[in-house]
Amino acid sequence: MYIDSHCHLDSKEFAAQMPAVLERMRAAAVSHALCINVSLESFGALSELVKAHDNLFATVGVHPEDREAQEPTLDRLCELAADPKVLGIGETGLDYYWHKEEVPGALDWQRERFRVHIRAARQTGKPLVVHTRNAAADTLRLLDEEGASPAQGGPGGVMHCFTEDSATAEAALGLGFYISFSGIVTFKNAAALRDVAARVPADRLLIETDAPYLAPAPYRGKTNEPSYVPYVAAELARVRQVDVATIAAQTTENFGRLFGSR
Repeated sequence: MYIDSHCHLDSKEFAAQMPAVLERMRAAAVSHALCINVSLESFGALSELVKAHDNLFATVGVHPEDREAQEPTLDRLCELAADPKVLGIGETGLDYYWHKEEVPGALDWQRERFRVHIRAARQTGKPLVVHTRNAAADTLRLLDEEGASPAQGGPGGVMHCFTEDSATAEAALGLGFYISFSGIVTFKNAAALRDVAARVPADRLLIETDAPYLAPAPYRGKTNEPSYVPYVAAELARVRQVDVATIAAQTTENFGRLFGSR
Protein backbone atom coordinates (compact mmCIF):
# COMPACT_ATOMS: atom_id res chain seq x y z
CA MET A 1 0.00 0.00 0.00
CA TYR A 2 1.06 3.58 -0.70
CA ILE A 3 0.27 6.93 0.93
CA ASP A 4 0.24 10.19 -1.00
CA SER A 5 1.76 12.52 1.58
CA HIS A 6 0.93 15.75 -0.28
CA CYS A 7 -1.89 16.52 -2.70
CA HIS A 8 -4.55 19.16 -3.32
CA LEU A 9 -7.77 17.24 -3.85
CA ASP A 10 -9.83 20.37 -3.18
CA SER A 11 -8.53 21.85 -6.45
CA LYS A 12 -11.06 22.64 -9.15
CA GLU A 13 -9.63 19.91 -11.37
CA PHE A 14 -11.21 17.28 -9.10
CA ALA A 15 -14.51 18.95 -8.26
CA ALA A 16 -16.63 16.92 -10.70
CA GLN A 17 -14.79 13.61 -10.45
CA MET A 18 -14.01 12.92 -6.80
CA PRO A 19 -15.63 9.43 -6.74
CA ALA A 20 -13.57 8.41 -9.78
CA VAL A 21 -10.37 9.84 -8.29
CA LEU A 22 -10.94 7.90 -5.06
CA GLU A 23 -11.69 4.72 -6.99
CA ARG A 24 -8.48 5.07 -8.99
CA MET A 25 -6.62 5.55 -5.72
CA ARG A 26 -8.08 2.31 -4.41
CA ALA A 27 -7.24 0.44 -7.61
CA ALA A 28 -3.64 1.70 -7.44
CA ALA A 29 -3.28 0.55 -3.80
CA VAL A 30 -3.03 4.13 -2.51
CA SER A 31 -4.67 3.76 0.86
CA HIS A 32 -4.57 7.35 2.17
CA ALA A 33 -3.86 10.90 1.04
CA LEU A 34 -2.94 14.04 2.95
CA CYS A 35 -4.76 17.03 1.43
CA ILE A 36 -2.75 20.19 1.88
CA ASN A 37 -4.37 23.49 2.79
CA VAL A 38 -3.02 26.66 1.13
CA SER A 39 -5.34 29.38 2.46
CA LEU A 40 -7.68 30.04 5.36
CA GLU A 41 -10.37 30.96 2.84
CA SER A 42 -10.30 27.42 1.41
CA PHE A 43 -9.99 25.53 4.69
CA GLY A 44 -13.73 25.07 5.25
CA ALA A 45 -14.27 23.25 1.96
CA LEU A 46 -11.16 21.15 2.47
CA SER A 47 -12.32 20.20 5.96
CA GLU A 48 -15.67 19.07 4.60
CA LEU A 49 -13.93 16.98 1.94
CA VAL A 50 -11.68 15.06 4.33
CA LYS A 51 -14.44 14.52 6.87
CA ALA A 52 -16.50 12.85 4.15
CA HIS A 53 -13.80 10.24 3.49
CA ASP A 54 -12.06 8.10 6.10
CA ASN A 55 -8.87 7.79 4.07
CA LEU A 56 -8.33 11.52 3.52
CA PHE A 57 -6.68 13.90 5.98
CA ALA A 58 -5.84 17.61 5.92
CA THR A 59 -3.35 20.22 7.04
CA VAL A 60 -3.95 23.89 7.80
CA GLY A 61 -1.81 26.73 6.52
CA VAL A 62 -1.29 29.61 4.10
CA HIS A 63 1.02 29.13 1.14
CA PRO A 64 4.09 31.40 1.06
CA GLU A 65 3.41 32.53 -2.51
CA ASP A 66 0.00 34.07 -1.73
CA ARG A 67 0.50 37.75 -0.93
CA GLU A 68 -3.24 38.51 -0.94
CA ALA A 69 -4.45 35.67 1.29
CA GLN A 70 -5.95 36.22 4.72
CA GLU A 71 -2.99 36.39 7.06
CA PRO A 72 -2.94 33.56 9.61
CA THR A 73 -2.53 34.25 13.31
CA LEU A 74 -1.07 31.83 15.80
CA ASP A 75 -4.39 31.47 17.58
CA ARG A 76 -6.33 30.81 14.37
CA LEU A 77 -3.91 28.16 13.13
CA CYS A 78 -3.97 26.41 16.49
CA GLU A 79 -7.76 26.55 16.62
CA LEU A 80 -8.15 24.92 13.21
CA ALA A 81 -5.39 22.41 13.88
CA ALA A 82 -7.32 21.09 16.89
CA ASP A 83 -9.51 19.12 14.47
CA PRO A 84 -8.38 15.47 14.62
CA LYS A 85 -8.54 15.23 10.83
CA VAL A 86 -5.84 17.92 10.63
CA LEU A 87 -2.48 16.18 10.82
CA GLY A 88 -0.05 19.01 10.13
CA ILE A 89 0.70 22.72 9.77
CA GLY A 90 1.24 24.07 6.28
CA GLU A 91 1.79 24.36 3.42
CA THR A 92 4.23 26.93 4.70
CA GLY A 93 7.80 27.99 4.07
CA LEU A 94 9.49 30.50 1.80
CA ASP A 95 9.28 31.11 -1.94
CA TYR A 96 11.61 33.67 -3.49
CA TYR A 97 10.91 32.59 -7.07
CA TRP A 98 7.76 34.63 -7.57
CA HIS A 99 8.53 37.24 -4.92
CA LYS A 100 12.07 38.54 -5.27
CA GLU A 101 13.69 40.68 -2.59
CA GLU A 102 14.69 43.63 -4.73
CA VAL A 103 14.75 45.85 -1.64
CA PRO A 104 16.20 44.55 1.67
CA GLY A 105 13.37 43.54 3.96
CA ALA A 106 10.78 43.38 1.17
CA LEU A 107 10.01 39.76 1.98
CA ASP A 108 9.73 40.19 5.74
CA TRP A 109 5.98 39.45 5.41
CA GLN A 110 6.80 36.01 4.06
CA ARG A 111 9.37 35.23 6.73
CA GLU A 112 7.03 36.39 9.50
CA ARG A 113 4.22 34.21 8.11
CA PHE A 114 6.58 31.24 8.18
CA ARG A 115 7.55 31.97 11.78
CA VAL A 116 3.87 32.02 12.78
CA HIS A 117 3.37 28.59 11.24
CA ILE A 118 6.43 27.18 13.01
CA ARG A 119 5.15 28.53 16.33
CA ALA A 120 1.75 26.94 15.65
CA ALA A 121 3.43 23.63 14.94
CA ARG A 122 5.37 23.84 18.19
CA GLN A 123 2.25 24.76 20.14
CA THR A 124 0.06 22.01 18.64
CA GLY A 125 2.75 19.37 18.32
CA LYS A 126 1.73 18.80 14.68
CA PRO A 127 4.49 18.58 12.05
CA LEU A 128 5.26 21.19 9.44
CA VAL A 129 4.77 20.76 5.70
CA VAL A 130 7.48 22.98 4.25
CA HIS A 131 7.71 24.49 0.77
CA THR A 132 10.99 26.12 -0.21
CA ARG A 133 11.93 27.58 -3.58
CA ASN A 134 15.01 29.71 -4.21
CA ALA A 135 15.11 30.20 -0.44
CA ALA A 136 16.82 27.15 1.08
CA ALA A 137 19.26 29.01 3.32
CA ASP A 138 16.59 31.24 4.87
CA THR A 139 14.16 28.32 5.19
CA LEU A 140 16.67 26.28 7.16
CA ARG A 141 17.71 29.30 9.23
CA LEU A 142 14.15 30.10 10.32
CA LEU A 143 13.39 26.47 11.13
CA ASP A 144 16.44 26.47 13.39
CA GLU A 145 15.77 29.88 14.94
CA GLU A 146 12.18 28.98 15.78
CA GLY A 147 13.05 25.57 17.23
CA ALA A 148 11.25 23.39 14.70
CA SER A 149 13.58 20.44 15.18
CA PRO A 150 12.56 17.61 17.52
CA ALA A 151 15.93 18.08 19.19
CA GLN A 152 14.76 21.61 20.09
CA GLY A 153 11.37 20.46 21.33
CA GLY A 154 9.68 21.06 17.98
CA PRO A 155 7.52 18.65 15.99
CA GLY A 156 9.77 18.38 12.93
CA GLY A 157 8.09 17.96 9.59
CA VAL A 158 8.69 17.30 5.93
CA MET A 159 10.44 19.17 3.13
CA HIS A 160 7.80 18.61 0.48
CA CYS A 161 8.41 18.21 -3.26
CA PHE A 162 12.14 18.28 -2.62
CA THR A 163 14.21 19.71 -5.48
CA GLU A 164 17.24 21.09 -3.64
CA ASP A 165 20.82 19.82 -3.51
CA SER A 166 22.40 17.24 -1.23
CA ALA A 167 23.74 19.86 1.20
CA THR A 168 20.21 21.19 1.75
CA ALA A 169 18.92 17.65 2.21
CA GLU A 170 21.61 16.92 4.78
CA ALA A 171 20.82 20.13 6.66
CA ALA A 172 17.10 19.35 6.70
CA LEU A 173 17.80 15.81 7.88
CA GLY A 174 20.02 17.28 10.57
CA LEU A 175 17.01 19.25 11.81
CA GLY A 176 15.06 16.00 12.07
CA PHE A 177 12.97 16.58 8.95
CA TYR A 178 11.74 14.07 6.41
CA ILE A 179 12.32 14.46 2.66
CA SER A 180 9.44 13.93 0.23
CA PHE A 181 9.86 13.32 -3.49
CA SER A 182 7.27 14.04 -6.16
CA GLY A 183 6.91 13.16 -9.83
CA ILE A 184 9.82 15.50 -10.58
CA VAL A 185 12.16 12.66 -9.65
CA THR A 186 10.96 10.79 -12.76
CA PHE A 187 11.75 13.64 -15.17
CA LYS A 188 14.61 13.10 -17.63
CA ASN A 189 16.42 16.26 -16.50
CA ALA A 190 16.31 15.31 -12.79
CA ALA A 191 19.51 13.26 -12.55
CA ALA A 192 20.92 15.41 -9.72
CA LEU A 193 17.70 15.02 -7.76
CA ARG A 194 17.80 11.25 -8.24
CA ASP A 195 21.30 11.28 -6.76
CA VAL A 196 19.90 12.98 -3.66
CA ALA A 197 16.98 10.53 -3.50
CA ALA A 198 19.39 7.61 -3.55
CA ARG A 199 21.06 8.83 -0.36
CA VAL A 200 18.18 9.91 1.88
CA PRO A 201 17.94 7.51 4.85
CA ALA A 202 15.14 4.99 4.39
CA ASP A 203 13.44 6.05 7.61
CA ARG A 204 13.18 9.69 6.45
CA LEU A 205 11.70 9.12 3.00
CA LEU A 206 8.19 10.11 1.85
CA ILE A 207 6.42 10.09 -1.52
CA GLU A 208 3.84 12.51 -2.89
CA THR A 209 2.10 13.69 -6.02
CA ASP A 210 1.45 17.40 -5.29
CA ALA A 211 -1.64 16.71 -7.42
CA PRO A 212 -2.97 18.21 -9.61
CA TYR A 213 0.56 19.41 -10.45
CA LEU A 214 3.79 17.67 -11.52
CA ALA A 215 2.47 14.40 -12.90
CA PRO A 216 5.24 11.80 -13.15
CA ALA A 217 6.40 10.17 -16.35
CA PRO A 218 4.64 8.76 -18.33
CA TYR A 219 1.86 11.27 -17.52
CA ARG A 220 3.98 14.41 -17.46
CA GLY A 221 1.94 17.42 -18.57
CA LYS A 222 -1.37 15.86 -17.60
CA THR A 223 -3.44 16.39 -14.47
CA ASN A 224 -1.75 14.57 -11.61
CA GLU A 225 -3.69 12.57 -9.00
CA PRO A 226 -2.94 10.31 -6.01
CA SER A 227 -3.21 7.13 -8.07
CA TYR A 228 0.06 8.15 -9.76
CA VAL A 229 2.15 8.10 -6.58
CA PRO A 230 3.28 4.49 -7.27
CA TYR A 231 5.27 5.87 -10.23
CA VAL A 232 7.26 8.00 -7.79
CA ALA A 233 7.82 4.96 -5.59
CA ALA A 234 8.96 2.90 -8.58
CA GLU A 235 11.57 5.50 -9.54
CA LEU A 236 12.85 5.68 -5.97
CA ALA A 237 13.07 1.89 -5.91
CA ARG A 238 15.11 1.96 -9.12
CA VAL A 239 17.62 4.57 -7.94
CA ARG A 240 17.90 3.05 -4.47
CA GLN A 241 18.24 -0.48 -5.89
CA VAL A 242 15.43 -2.02 -3.84
CA ASP A 243 12.07 -3.45 -4.83
CA VAL A 244 9.07 -1.17 -4.98
CA ALA A 245 7.30 -3.07 -2.18
CA THR A 246 10.12 -1.97 0.13
CA ILE A 247 9.59 1.69 -0.79
CA ALA A 248 5.83 1.35 -0.34
CA ALA A 249 6.16 -0.23 3.10
CA GLN A 250 8.88 2.15 4.31
CA THR A 251 7.18 5.35 3.18
CA THR A 252 3.87 4.21 4.67
CA GLU A 253 5.59 3.51 7.97
CA ASN A 254 7.38 6.86 7.83
CA PHE A 255 4.13 8.71 7.19
CA GLY A 256 2.54 7.11 10.23
CA ARG A 257 5.54 7.93 12.39
CA LEU A 258 5.61 11.57 11.33
CA PHE A 259 1.92 12.39 11.22
CA GLY A 260 0.76 9.97 13.89
CA SER A 261 -2.42 8.83 12.14
CA ARG A 262 -3.57 7.01 9.03
